[in-house]
Amino acid sequence: MPQLDTSTWLITIMSMIITLFIVFQLKISTHLYPANPEPKSTMKLNQPNPWEKKWTKIYSPLSLPQQ
Repeated sequence: MPQLDTSTWLITIMSMIITLFIVFQLKISTHLYPANPEPKSTMKLNQPNPWEKKWTKIYSPLSLPQQ
């Protein structure tokens, strides 16, 4: 029964790792990232809600007519 020759495994694995590293670097370098990201403004804009434009009466359950 012949022995398995493992003498080339190191070269094969190392070249595979280097190739994967280069491929990932090329893929990452094609993306465009913002040069200077700025934080968004946290100030709230004062926009009136539709239910704030008109007055609505809120009834308490105890003040409703008893049936």
